Amino acid sequence: MPTFNPLLDLPALRSRLAGHEGLLVVCYCAEWCDTCRQYQPGFEALAGQFPGHTFIWVDIEENPELLGDDDVENFPTLLVQSAGANLFYGPMLPYPGHLEKLLTRLGEDSPAIVGGPPLLRPLLEDM
Repeated sequence: MPTFNPLLDLPALRSRLAGHEGLLVVCYCAEWCDTCRQYQPGFEALAGQFPGHTFIWVDIEENPELLGDDDVENFPTLLVQSAGANLFYGPMLPYPGHLEKLLTRLGEDSPAIVGGPPLLRPLLEDM
């Protein structure tokens, strides 16, 4: 399964989300960030391991609207979102294995957290 970038793949991302009920797994990054560039191949590999989820790579300087009123202070910052709630939002050490462990524990029925970006599905439809 590919990793989607809203700047480059918005039609494909919208198509994927139209018929998809799985989790959104979002990495908020910046083009200039060396840590993000080093983390990206592992993030993309996880997309292949978890084909039931949609993996999205968001450059916060190019798509700040996908953060809402939140800020990113540390990279990578990850968001895991169900169709109706945020399940995880925060910085994570740049080791794909940490995200892999988180994803094996989370599911659509996991409890919601308070805070984090707004639901992305409607935002992506309006872009």
